[in-house]
Amino acid sequence: MTPRFNWRMRISPWDKWNRSMEQSKHRKVIIIGAGPAGLSAAIYAARADLQPLVISGMSLYGQVSLTTTIENYPGFPNGINGPDLGSLFEEQARKFGSEIVFDVVQSLDLSAKPFKVVLSDVEYTADAIILAMGAEARKLNVPGENEYVGRGISYCATCDGWFFKDKNIHVVGGGDSAIEEALFLTRFARSVTVIHRRDALRAGAILENRARNHPKVKFIWDTVVKEIRGNGSVHELLVESVKTGAQEIIPTDGIFIFIGHDPNIGIIAGQLKMTAQGTVAVDDRLQTSIPGVFAAGDITDAHFRQVVTSAGMGAAAAISAVSYLATLD
Repeated sequence: MTPRFNWRMRISPWDKWNRSMEQSKHRKVIIIGAGPAGLSAAIYAARADLQPLVISGMSLYGQVSLTTTIENYPGFPNGINGPDLGSLFEEQARKFGSEIVFDVVQSLDLSAKPFKVVLSDVEYTADAIILAMGAEARKLNVPGENEYVGRGISYCATCDGWFFKDKNIHVVGGGDSAIEEALFLTRFARSVTVIHRRDALRAGAILENRARNHPKVKFIWDTVVKEIRGNGSVHELLVESVKTGAQEIIPTDGIFIFIGHDPNIGIIAGQLKMTAQGTVAVDDRLQTSIPGVFAAGDITDAHFRQVVTSAGMGAAAAISAVSYLATLD
């Protein structure tokens, strides 16, 4: 007797493929961001055999990609080009089994587990998430700014100050960060002129006194930059008085802009506890207010914003994620 075929029990090759695809869209850990924090997290997670998925976002390698030469990252005594360092991070992450997707997260749902990560044309789920979207330096949004980034415009004195030895440079900003960076730049520059839109600094008294008493530091008050001009590299600024509207052209060898940083928190808005500085709040294991969700790098660091500190935080977040996932087994 020929057995009857039970269609309900039959699993077609198409069904098997669908199930495989469904399983392949679930990950133990998904890392959002592919800068130093995200890629360091990927290296550690991959070495723990978690096969992490890294979603790059709009900027592969993060702010490292904007830095011409990095001379303060350990292991490179002669310095290394920023994108080249990022490429090495990526190579090492891939070597240990990380998958890197060049896409942008459209939405992130942390309200239930597994967590849901929606990209442009696919949805993933994950048992743990590491947020490493970084932060972007706030821009002046004036003509010439985008054109001369890395060619006379910088947002990081620690990264690029050395390249302005014996140069006359300008710093835009009046808060603690701006004055700290201006003072740091006096180690290299011939002169450092701070341009501030108000008639008084917002920096603390100690910093202000140091700056005012430093022989290399000068101030231009009640003034904003309207345009950055150059020919291959920056050579002059068009500035305007906020009181009179009078404009003036100022020659310069470079401009450092320190008017704040904005963490890239759009996809997590309203889902996690934040700090007063606008960064993601984490505990000593870099876990956020939601168990299983970790954060590392500039998205949770309002102070240091260095490649080496971001990389260290990424590694720590991955180690914490490994420990968390072990509790789910």
